[in-house]
This record gives sequence, structure tokens and C-alpha cells, in this order.
Amino acid sequence: MHHPTNRANMAEALMDRAMLCAADEALAHPVEGGGEQRITYAALDARARAVAARLRDHDAPGRRVLIALDPGPHAAAALLGCLYAGAVAVPVPAPTASRTEAERFAAIAKDAAVDLALTETAHATETSRRLSLVGRTGITCLAVDGLRPDTATHDHDTTGATAPDPTPVRITPDSLALLAYDTGPATAPRGALITHGNLLAAMPALRRALGTGPRSRIGGWLSSHHTSGLIGQLLHPLWLGATAVPLPVQPHLADPVAWLWALARHRITETVAPDTCYARCAAEATDEQLAGLDLSRLRTALNAAEPVSAATAEAFQRRCAAAGLHPGTLVAGYAPAQAAPLLTAEGRGPVPGLDLRVVDPSNRAPQPDGVVGEIWVRGPAVGTGHWGHPRDTDTAMGGFLRTGDLGLARDGEIRMTGRTQEGHPADSLMVDGRALHPQDVERELLRCGRPLGSARVFCAGPGAGPLVVVQEVRTAGGSHAVLSRLARRIRERVAEEFGAATGAVLLVRPGTVRRAGSHKVPRATLRELYLRGEVRPLYRDLAPRRREPAAGPAALATSTESAGGVA
Repeated sequence: MHHPTNRANMAEALMDRAMLCAADEALAHPVEGGGEQRITYAALDARARAVAARLRDHDAPGRRVLIALDPGPHAAAALLGCLYAGAVAVPVPAPTASRTEAERFAAIAKDAAVDLALTETAHATETSRRLSLVGRTGITCLAVDGLRPDTATHDHDTTGATAPDPTPVRITPDSLALLAYDTGPATAPRGALITHGNLLAAMPALRRALGTGPRSRIGGWLSSHHTSGLIGQLLHPLWLGATAVPLPVQPHLADPVAWLWALARHRITETVAPDTCYARCAAEATDEQLAGLDLSRLRTALNAAEPVSAATAEAFQRRCAAAGLHPGTLVAGYAPAQAAPLLTAEGRGPVPGLDLRVVDPSNRAPQPDGVVGEIWVRGPAVGTGHWGHPRDTDTAMGGFLRTGDLGLARDGEIRMTGRTQEGHPADSLMVDGRALHPQDVERELLRCGRPLGSARVFCAGPGAGPLVVVQEVRTAGGSHAVLSRLARRIRERVAEEFGAATGAVLLVRPGTVRRAGSHKVPRATLRELYLRGEVRPLYRDLAPRRREPAAGPAALATSTESAGGVA
């Protein structure tokens, strides 16, 4: 029996692990009421092989397969089934009422030219309808929950695990495993190319950075259709022989203290979250909310996907010490969307074989230590470009991939400081650890109709941090109560459509965002005015207990206030 780390592709590594750990717990899926649905490696492997068998019936090797399922065992089986069959997985959220997600779904299906779709019975009709709207008619939609594991035509050994496929598909390290559409606006998403070799290189790197092992219980609320959640919190534990504990996303974005309790309740040992989540826990958690909380099992809490603040680490450690949080548990890391989910971790060094550089994006000159520039990366865990587009590795710099992240190098480690300015192809904001495209949010708010007009959204930090919405309203003479309801409507719409919390909502007079004609004030300009306290809103609403930037009079604002005019 080969150890999984010696296999030629991710599918063989996962099959080997399933045979070695047949009776062990692979998934602990949280269910309503606080319990868990527990799935063994043997059971998950059998489900995955049933999916793979059906995919092979449809000549799936090398073809793009859309995965549109709710998080859980069926989604895990669908992903593994694609890998087993040599297909290319294209994960998307299951269909919801979100218009922005529907646009993204359609754009991904069209851009990837998907050949098949995996979904579940509850979403099969809507998935087929959405595919037909973008010309992907006649595509087979397989309901994974309707496949019985015993339909897989493979022999089982005495442990209950399935034996390797007698006629495996030829999958090399260069074979494409995933198209990860983590970046780009809803109408023009970009699918990062992730190969089996990228995945295999990521696994030992994650083990080293997180300190994971077979007894780990790895979980968090990162979405399972985004690279970090899919690779770091599903494939990595399954490669290890550990247990994956995927937590639901929305409740923990809304209430980070509930996330702490979920970590304790499900005995999670390694997790990852953005800086804003840890900062909110430190700022918002009360003694009463933390009473009885036990975080002593937590060994590594990675702080990544956003610029990391040393003050956040200190505040989080101080606030949770009484709950048994060990010193040094919170570890800063860097994890761009286009690569394996972690490239560096504080004090633990970069991924072996990884080459990171910080360059001046205007002239591509390497920056010295301590000077901010754009982060460029290359190495075995890094994707080579995006689907359907020219390779966006920079051949003039030896095949480096541009991340669109700003950062600086110090002592051999990379620290993210923000995102590049608007106009860059990777233009996006990092909010609650995920990429959010400002044009998507602005378009959705414009759909709300009267009395809301044009909007501009940006982050309080340089491309990352709390989201700020500057929204024109046509009811300039509205009462405090009317404006308060409008601000609440904006918060709710952003949360429903994008799963993101809003740090500040500023309601302003017409002409503040959209000047004469069709000209809109650049986001960067409006952000500078905001930071200097020169945007005077009709009404300002701040998230509870969340502070505005220290620069300018905005830092002195109360949680809600009305003003008489705008700059």
C-alpha cells in the first residue's frame, strides 16, 4: 500500500486514504439543533465512487462538471467523484433567490462551457433552467442524492472500503482538477486553473503550516465553493485521514461569537478566518456570552485572507484567554485565491518550493524588504492562469502569477496589506475573508428602486476591511426614522445577496456619487474624502461596536447620526 503522499494525483491519494481509514470519521456535518451527521471514510468513498461511475457513463474524463449543491456529504461526494473520474470540478453555490448569485452561476456555466452538472433533487429543476438560459441545453443534470452507493461497480475489501478502480483513468499531475471561480465580478468571473499537482503540493504545505495530523478536526465557515474552504477545510482533512467539519457560513458571519461556540461544540482543532472575524469577536463578545466556553482544544486559528493586524491578535488572545485559548494559537498567514489556500504562515515559513516576490506594479521592479508592492508568486502549489483567457502569468518575470494583493516582505515572510487600486484586472475588495466586487454591490443597490439612487462601495482599509456604502437618496428631507429604515434595508440587502456585513452606511444627497451627466466619482476619490471626514452625510449608520478609521473626524462619529448637508 502506497502512502497517499506518494501518489501521482489527488484522486489516488484520496482513494488510498479511504482504504487506510475506512472506519474512521471523514465528515462531521453540523445539523440543526447542534448535532452532527457523521460519515465514515468508507461511506464517503462509496458515495464518491457511485458519482464517478455515473460520470464515466457520460464520458466525463477531462470534461467540465458543474457542482451546484448545498454544503454537506452530497457536495463532498460530488467533488471526490469528479476527481475520481478524471473530470474537472466547477463548484458553484446551489441555486438561491440571490440575483447576483444567479448572474454569477450563468456566467460561470457559460465561461467554463460545462458539459455536465451535479446537483441534488431539490435544485435539479432550477439548475437545468439556468443552464438552458445560457445556451447549455441538453446538459445532463445528475441528482447526487438519488445515486445509491451500491450502484458503483467496484469490489470491497473486508474493512468496507472500496478497492481501487480496476481501470483507472489516466490522471497526471498536470491534469486539471478544479476551475475555481473565486475572482472577477458576477458578470465576468475568472476561473483559476488548479491541477492535481497543485493540490498534491498544497497538502504537505498545509500540514506544516497548520500543524495538522490524523487526529485533527478541521473546520470553519469558509464557503465550500471557494478555494480556501474547498481545499483547506475539505480536501486537506480527507488527505490527512482527519475529520472535516464544515460550518454553515451565514450564521457565523452575522454572529462571530456563535462561531466560537461552534468551534467548541464540534471540538475543532484547526480553523481559519479573516482578521475582521477575530477583531469582531474581541470587540463584541461579552463576559456573559463567553461564560462556559471552552477553546482549549483549538490548536491553530489561522488569520488569513485579509490584511492582518497585530492588535487583533493581542485583543483576541486577551479576550478568549479565560475560555482556555492557548497562547500562540492565532497565527497570521497569506492565502491568495489563485493558489493553494495557504502560502505562508507566521513563524513557520513559506511553502517549500514557493517563490514570492513583492514588485512595483508600474515597472515590475522587485521591492526591498519593508516596501509595499504587488505580490507575485510561482511554485508547485500555484495555479498557472485562468480558464479561457491568455495565461496571466508574467513571462517577463519568469512565469510569476499576479495576485492583485498588496503586501511587503520581511524576514522571508509576506504580509498582505491590501488590494491594488481599481482598474487592475484583479479589482476586488476583501470583506469578511472573501472577494467582493464593488460593481456587483453597486448594481444590486441600484435595483432597489426609489428612493435609492447611485452608490459607491469601498473598504475602510486599502482594498480590505469593513465595507463602506455611500448611497445617494432621493428623500433628502426624510425624517430620521425614514433614513434609518433605508440604511437598514441596505445592510439587509448586502447581507442577503453577498453574505457580507457592512461596516458603515452613509446616506447622501444626489450629486455626491454621480455628478452632472453620467460621471460617477471614482471609488478611490470618494474613499479619500471619507477617510478625511469630508463626506457629510444626511445620515450615518455604523455597525454596532465597530469603529471607523482613526483618520479624520469620521472616527468620532456615533453609531447613528443625521447631518445637514454633504461635501
